[in-house]
Amino acid sequence: MFPLSSDPVELIVDSTEAGWRLDVFLAHHFPDYSRVHLRRVITAGGVQVEDRGGKPAYRLIPGQRVRIVLPEIPREAPRPENIPLDILYEDDHLVVVNKPPGMVVHPARGHWSGTLAGALQFHFGSTLSTSGGPSRPGIVHRLDRDTSGVILVARSDFAHAKLARQFADRTIEKEYFALVSGDPPLDRDMIDCPIGFHPHQREKMAIRRDDVESRPAQTFFEVVERFDGFAAVRLVPKTGRTHQIRVHLGHIGCPVLCDKQYGGRSHITRGEIRRDPADDFVLLDRQALHARRLKFRHPAEDRPLEIEAPLPADMQAVLQELRAYRSR
Repeated sequence: MFPLSSDPVELIVDSTEAGWRLDVFLAHHFPDYSRVHLRRVITAGGVQVEDRGGKPAYRLIPGQRVRIVLPEIPREAPRPENIPLDILYEDDHLVVVNKPPGMVVHPARGHWSGTLAGALQFHFGSTLSTSGGPSRPGIVHRLDRDTSGVILVARSDFAHAKLARQFADRTIEKEYFALVSGDPPLDRDMIDCPIGFHPHQREKMAIRRDDVESRPAQTFFEVVERFDGFAAVRLVPKTGRTHQIRVHLGHIGCPVLCDKQYGGRSHITRGEIRRDPADDFVLLDRQALHARRLKFRHPAEDRPLEIEAPLPADMQAVLQELRAYRSR
């Protein structure tokens, strides 16, 4: 089914992981593997809890020993692809890219080409860090496929470690811009709601207050402009959970515009803004979320750097229509 490495890896369940499912525990410790793939390893007998076989849904107890024989990670680097990159900043230690919407960061099932990793491999080749593994050269963090904006790339393992530590310590300041459906209840607020796996839909996350597997999540938001049924919002996530901003905004009743997964709408037309049913020109067909700014310390020179990416054309078009309709 899949090749296994020869040496087992042993983990001890921490008190903070009490009650976690075995598959969730392994997915947390081995993020390079999907939860589905790890379930297959468990079912195939590649995982033992206290020297006994386990099941994916087995609930763990602090102090238990979990031993896993991991499947091998493919050792091939992404195929270099001559894809233009919008470079916002570059030096010998790092590159900052303005990722376009629709681009997957690194190769994964169903997305083997057209990735940021492939473009980086073409433009920077062997000068990229290797800390993220062969399939993620230089990649320090990720953005969702349909989220545009600032993304950091390390050009050495030293820089990668320094930048990754800033993310882990939450000393990197991330600012996002979003267009949302609905009317935010406050002009500014901190959304403080834990996030975990959706109980029924594997590909989604959800607010999970009563689940021991959920993790704390905080997002500060500030309304920049209000429109009739829509708003422009500035967001500063204090934590970095999967789909955090999208889940939090959906929770307060103001999902990211055109976020099909969490908002139920896949596109918006000019006619919907102008209240003209005959005008079906599509202005936007991806989630209106943009990573606008990153503020961090240079990994080698320890000086502050603040990089900003301009708002992409599709979100600008929606914003212009909203402002034009409001002024009528």
